[in-house]
Amino acid sequence: MGFPVYDYRTDIRNVLVTPQIRSRFLRMEPGQSAQRHSHDLGHEIFLILEGRVEFEIDGETEELGPGQMCIALADQPHTVRVLGDEPMTMYLSVTPHIHPTHTPLTEDGERLPHNFVSSRAYDVEPNMQVSISELVARQIHASQLLEELTQTCTAIQKEMGTQLKAALAEGDTDAAAASRKAMWEAIYPVYKAVAELADVWNALAPRVND
Repeated sequence: MGFPVYDYRTDIRNVLVTPQIRSRFLRMEPGQSAQRHSHDLGHEIFLILEGRVEFEIDGETEELGPGQMCIALADQPHTVRVLGDEPMTMYLSVTPHIHPTHTPLTEDGERLPHNFVSSRAYDVEPNMQVSISELVARQIHASQLLEELTQTCTAIQKEMGTQLKAALAEGDTDAAAASRKAMWEAIYPVYKAVAELADVWNALAPRVND
């Protein structure tokens, strides 16, 4: 069996939800608009597939149609409104996808309380068989692992960074490449641990609302 193929005409939903990225097809009806909000961590990309919309991003307004895209960076207030008499369909992605996913804003740009919504809002069914206590324990373990890996990574960056500079100064590209490899091999597990921490957090945080 092959990999899934998604169609914006039929798959109007979230199609991939991970801590690294949330992506979906979204349909909005004529005259419909979204509440002004921002994302504490995520950059959001919008690609219009059908219809026309007006985006407001960080106080600037633009009209977009099919084949055009725009980006709202982290902390940039943004909203969208459908123009004309036709529905609008877009593809959007938010990177990273970490709860709370939205910070609502007033018309004056004042930050309102964070929006911790249920996982079901993102088409993810929470595993209610895992207790809150177990999730908290996993959260603490993931945090401790990240702390240990970060300390190890810092030590290796210092040591290998010094060797890298010396190797380049001596024109020894093989030694420099070896130092760079060691630096990356220390960085990689840190990023994996961050993703694990975010994954557990995304399971824990919305459970308060479930």
